[in-house]
Formats: sequence, structure tokens, C-alpha cells
Amino acid sequence: MAPTHSPASEDSARYTRGLAKLREIDGDAGQRVIDALAPIAPDFARYLIEFPFGDIYTRPELDLKSREIATVAALTALGNAAPQLKVHVHGALNVGCSRQEVVEIMMQMAVYAGFPAALNGLFAAQEVFAQRDAPPVAQTP
Repeated sequence: MAPTHSPASEDSARYTRGLAKLREIDGDAGQRVIDALAPIAPDFARYLIEFPFGDIYTRPELDLKSREIATVAALTALGNAAPQLKVHVHGALNVGCSRQEVVEIMMQMAVYAGFPAALNGLFAAQEVFAQRDAPPVAQTP
């Protein structure tokens, strides 16, 4: 019977690849998600880095912009994943999507997922756009 778990060196490589890809796409927002999981589910945080970002996002067949378009579409269609959708709207913008492309993705989802899901997605995108337009908050010493 084959082992059900990868060797430690492969896990480490997956984690390293995944963390680098997460940072490339989501910057600090992705790290905040990982940090927020640490007190409650550190293993889940590791799985999140290793599988989606270490294994899937690093595959060469699609570029990051295409992957984020698919992710934004899927999360919009789900209709119940606003926090994750907002992170991935940031990610889509970070890897080259324009705001209008993000809006068009969500409008397209009205056809397949319904108007409520598209509306929720558009409002999530609007929040992300406003956040990105807001002046930086001054750090207090």
C-alpha cells in the first residue's frame, strides 16, 4: 500500500513554493489569512499554502491572471464566500486584471449563478476598489 503522506522534504518544498506564490498573488492579505488561522487551525493554514498555492497555482498551463479570473468567477458564483472573494479580487488586480475586467467577470456570473450572486460579487468588488483608493492609514509610533 502506498504511503498517504508525502515525505517531509516534499512537504517543505510544497510549502516554500506555495508561500512564494501566495505572496506573489495576495501580498500581505494572504499572509494575514494564514496568520489568522494559526491560533485555531495551523495545520489548515499549512494545507492552504501547500495544496492550492504550492501545487495548483504553480502549474504552468495557466498564467496567474487566468487563474485569478477563474477563482473570482468561482467565488462569485458560490455567492457565500465574500471574505475569500475580496482577497482574490485584490489578487486579480495584483496580477494584471483591470477593475473593469473584474466587474465583467461578475456580470458574466449573473448568467450562470444568478443575479444575487453577481450582485454580492459586485458589492464585494466595490469594497475592494474603495479600500485600494483610500489614502494609506498613518502608522502611529
